Amino acid sequence: MTARRIRIGIDTGGTFTDVVALDEETGELVTTKTPSTPSNPADGFINGVRKVLDLMAATGDDITAVSHGTTVATNKLLEGKVGRLGFITTEGYEFILEIARQAVPDGYGNSYFWVKPPRIVPADHVKTVGGRLDFEGTEVRPFDEAGAVEVARWFRERGITTIGVCFLHSYADDSHEQAMREILRREHPEAVVSISSEVLREYREYERSMTTLVDAAVKPNVSGYVANIHQRLDDFTQGANIPFYVMKSNGGVLSADEVVHQPITTVLSGPAAGALGAGLIAKKAGFPKVLTCDGGGTSTDVSVVLDGEPTLTTEGTVGAYPSKIPMIDVVTVGAGGGSIAWISPEGTLKVGPQSAGADPGPLCYAKGGTEPTITDAHVVLGRIPPHLLGGEIPLDVHAARAGIEALAERLGLDVERCAAGVLEISAWNQANALRQVSVKRGLDVRDFMLTTFGGSGSLLACRLVDILGLAGVVVPQNPGNVSAFGLLTVDVKNDYVQTAVARHATLDHAAVQKTFDELTDRAAKALDAEGFPRDAHRYTRTVDLRYFGQAYEVRVPAPAGTIDEPYAADVASRFHDGHRALYGYDFRDDPTQQVEWVNLRVTGIGPITRPELQELPSAAADSAGPEERALKSRRPVCFEATDGYVDTGVWWRNDLRAGDTIQGPAIIEEFGSTVPVHPGFVLRVDDLGNLVITRSAAADPTTLSDPEA
Repeated sequence: MTARRIRIGIDTGGTFTDVVALDEETGELVTTKTPSTPSNPADGFINGVRKVLDLMAATGDDITAVSHGTTVATNKLLEGKVGRLGFITTEGYEFILEIARQAVPDGYGNSYFWVKPPRIVPADHVKTVGGRLDFEGTEVRPFDEAGAVEVARWFRERGITTIGVCFLHSYADDSHEQAMREILRREHPEAVVSISSEVLREYREYERSMTTLVDAAVKPNVSGYVANIHQRLDDFTQGANIPFYVMKSNGGVLSADEVVHQPITTVLSGPAAGALGAGLIAKKAGFPKVLTCDGGGTSTDVSVVLDGEPTLTTEGTVGAYPSKIPMIDVVTVGAGGGSIAWISPEGTLKVGPQSAGADPGPLCYAKGGTEPTITDAHVVLGRIPPHLLGGEIPLDVHAARAGIEALAERLGLDVERCAAGVLEISAWNQANALRQVSVKRGLDVRDFMLTTFGGSGSLLACRLVDILGLAGVVVPQNPGNVSAFGLLTVDVKNDYVQTAVARHATLDHAAVQKTFDELTDRAAKALDAEGFPRDAHRYTRTVDLRYFGQAYEVRVPAPAGTIDEPYAADVASRFHDGHRALYGYDFRDDPTQQVEWVNLRVTGIGPITRPELQELPSAAADSAGPEERALKSRRPVCFEATDGYVDTGVWWRNDLRAGDTIQGPAIIEEFGSTVPVHPGFVLRVDDLGNLVITRSAAADPTTLSDPEA
């Protein structure tokens, strides 16, 4: 019997592992979920592979590739669980982490109210080494080898085994950093080392230092995790050595063998896959402007998708840590289904960012959890059923209620108001994250649909529409598995950058061409190593430009072709256009305002075949109405604490058809998630099986309350 060709996407979250498998020959898509296993995530991973293959009556011999999205690095940074780190930098620059950017984050008003987050490296773990390069890479002072040996031994004697190295201007010449790494290998062989010229080869010392330290911080966990998963997968497939890819933050994937050298590229691994999957689904459904909301067990990730493509940034952060690598513009907040509700020393109710995760999990999991969570609040209010995964995981409703009751008693509230308060705080946490990626980027959210997915992403969808004034909500089929589906739509991508500051008027076209050629050659070799033939390679160029004297750049696309004067003029023209789009003005016609080229970038892309979305059968072709087909039961549900519980229909999503319409209040249940449709909203099922939820015409949005008003 000929082996089938099955490609699998697996997204491991804090609570569940989501699996989607594609039969490349028939186009069949199969989805499932299995509980995550935090003590050894490889167990949940292999359980998911087995489960989906059993559903397809297939075996490990039929697998052609596996793509994986992981939140290992994300959760480590979000929860601030960074181990003992060391930092080695240029003599005289030991306070670069304190100086940072001297900027107060938006929303604090002034520095009086802002408390600087804890340093990623304690001050006494920072060491300096003599030697100095200028911004062109010319050596000003020679590298102090004796001092470097002393520093390496200092870290070895104190048992600090994770070290980041960032020397001044090493983006122009990495010889001093390479020398430091060789000394660390010789004097401190147990050390895990990240050097800035390999992590981020561009200028700005603080951002490069922080990005390098984040890379070092996650390297032991990510390397160990990926190696463990890879080994288990090889054992499962009996050494078939099938391609194993890991999702990157930039919207591409990378082979597992390379991830150990670039762990920072996975800091938004899971969220990036979700944004890509949701973007593809929303575009097919006819929605060009979309905000995505991916709610998991530990966190919620939000992003912007325009015409099916998530927006990219190099100014991203995860938790308190900036990372200047190219990544999908995702904002992550500690507001997932497992986020813990707690009372501050001042006596106010707080939610997150601490999470009960999958183990022990919320109180209703009855696995030893001791604190109430967002999921427990949903259970108490009747918004999710007393079981998950179609009955595979029963929930302890009494334990959830007892936990919320204890919290309510301390706050002097009744149970319903307390549970509703937990969910309201969670909704505003998510709304503020959505504002960061939209309103603060100059976008009018009233033009945007919200695409919700993830196990908990759709639970607060209607409330988010009210808070933000959105056009409505799109809930894809199998929303809990959208991130895993996104992994099947992802090309292999590698990003390369080189700082090359030069005035436009005196630009050395040959030098720019040489740098682009070198970056393209590096990208080509990486794609060769991934097994892509040269005729399948694709490359995209971008350039960061600014007006002379500005502190930050605008990134613009640079077409293929030879670098000459007309080419450079075209790129500069794109910069003027981009500057006007971002800031409302440009200096195109002012010869006194000079343009400066700053960073040259090349992305190498190895394309894959994307799965096709299947249309849902039409309700018009079915003699039974939606009530006969899909209305399975009724239960009391509390949508507003002031209104108490209302009798609500519970609908089974798999039995809905294209064209079905349901008026809220309603609860839509399926295998992996639940969608509460609040009173005043109407749900319509589109041709692709998406649930499109909007405010009904009878609802008056002007009556909505705004806590900030």
